[in-house]
Parts: sequence; C-alpha cells; structure tokens
Amino acid sequence: MAVWAIADLHLSFGVPNKEMHVFGENWRDHPAKIRKHWEELISDDDLVLIAGDISWAKHLEEALPDLEYIHSLPGTKVMIRGNHDYWWSAISKVRKRLPADIHVLQNDSFTWNNIAIGGARLWDTSEFNFDGCVEIVEADCVIPLTETDRDEKRAERLYVRELMRLESSLKTLDTKADKRIVMTHYPPVGPNLEGSRASKILENYQIDFCVFGHVHSMKHSCDPLFGEKNGVTYVMTAADYLDFSPIKICD
Repeated sequence: MAVWAIADLHLSFGVPNKEMHVFGENWRDHPAKIRKHWEELISDDDLVLIAGDISWAKHLEEALPDLEYIHSLPGTKVMIRGNHDYWWSAISKVRKRLPADIHVLQNDSFTWNNIAIGGARLWDTSEFNFDGCVEIVEADCVIPLTETDRDEKRAERLYVRELMRLESSLKTLDTKADKRIVMTHYPPVGPNLEGSRASKILENYQIDFCVFGHVHSMKHSCDPLFGEKNGVTYVMTAADYLDFSPIKICD
C-alpha cells in the first residue's frame, strides 16, 4: 500500500476544443499516457493524490466524464481544487456526484491507513518566483493577462484567504496519524526552497510531505528542484513535469 501523486490532469472528455497539445507535443494524447503509467504502477490498495487542475469543464455535469475516467483507474483518490477547476462549485453538490473511490478536500482532511491528508489550493505570492525555470510556450489559445490578473492587491487577498483555508484543513488532521501529507495546487515554496507564509504553516503543523503542481514547462536543466527543508519534503507533481507518470510519495 503506497501513496502516489500527480497534478494537473487537465482532462476534457466532456468539453470540446480543449486539447492540451497546443502547449507542446508532449501533451498529445496525454490521458492515454497517464492511464498507461497509472495502471503499470498503482494497485487498488494504493492512494493517489491529485493536486488540482483536474478538468477543463466549467460545470459539474461537463466534468462527470473526467471524474469517470479517474474512477476507472486503480486506487483510492483524493483531490483538491486547482485554479482552472471552475466546475468545482458547492462542495456538497460535488460530493454527491463523486464515485465512491474519489474524495475531495475543502477546509477538512482525509485519513487513509493512518496517513492524514489535508490541503488547500493556495494562490500566487510575491514571496518567490520561477523566473528562469520555466520554458515559455506560445499558444494561440492562451488568454493574455488582464489588469485584474496583474492586480497584486487582489492576489494578496486571495493568498491570505487560502492560507486561512490551509490552516482550517490542517487543524482537522488526525493527531494519531503516522504521517502527515498536504496537497496544494500552487507551490508553497520556490524552486530552490525559498520559504513563504504557507511553508511556515506546514512547518508549524509538522507536515512530512507537501505535493503540488500548477507550474508547467519546468526546465529539467534546473534540477534538482524542491526537496526537503525544515522537516517538510516538497514534491512537484505537475503531470508534464513527471512525464505523465504518478510519483511515489511514501509507503
């Protein structure tokens, strides 16, 4: 029984014209690549953490084919919301439509085989950046940033709100658990482990592992990226960074 992780599935079975290969040929037929690796590595007794950006759907009904795809894969799954998961509305409505083997976190936590899992989406922060570690991908479908997107005061408000949600989740972690794992969608640290207010919270709650995604087209020439700092091991799990293969976090 092992814990695996992958983020940024960016599935689009229920919506047209959302093929990910516009962001690079490595994304072509990526659901088939994920399935192949997933079925080779993961058993029904394993747990898989999916750290956001699950579906391109804008509405829950449109996301159901993507959730069915995840359900068809081995293991128990736990997910958090990413910044593109617009289909994820009221948590009660989402949970009513989920298959039995898929669990979602929102201001709460989940315990599996004496491992406690919490998390929150987080948001952009000025505390670090990924300059120099990301390949710039030109694609016609990329929407230019608006003034709202560049609004630093708004980003700070959202980040502070997400920090509160993160702490709300971590307060519910099973105190008897042998391991504590956190999922965030946005990275809580910089590529060279530059700290943040989020990482301080993880340290305060004695988290063992934190998995996250969100950042795409990371340069492997910058490796090694992330790692362990102050007792927390940080693992980048964006699907394209992992070549669409889930990564083992612990046994």
